[in-house]
Amino acid sequence: MPRITVGAGLLTALGAALLLGAAAPAASAAPATTGPALPKPSTELQNVEVAPALAGALGALGYAVKPAKELRLDPWANSGADVLNNGVSLEPDGVKPVQSSALTGPLSAGGGPKDLAGVGPLLGVLPG
Repeated sequence: MPRITVGAGLLTALGAALLLGAAAPAASAAPATTGPALPKPSTELQNVEVAPALAGALGALGYAVKPAKELRLDPWANSGADVLNNGVSLEPDGVKPVQSSALTGPLSAGGGPKDLAGVGPLLGVLPG
């Protein structure tokens, strides 16, 4: 059976009281700091710097747009279930043949919007 001593707890409490009592007068006797006076607070707004804000927004735009430009549009690309892998060819009389594989080929290969014939050059203008 453990022996319980009351004297150790009482001694600890007495030591803590002495330490805290000695620290209180020392904290109140701290010397006053002398130095330049702080300016009075004002409610005026600061001047707006447009160039850094615009540079930050345009810098972040590339990181936001790049994933959308490279997004894979055909989830079944390069697989046996790819419906865009099939092409249609039309040969009108006296006209060069027209094939759909020129439009669907980049998507069937796993490309994104940047690989499309009409949209790709337009997306090249965007950063990222």
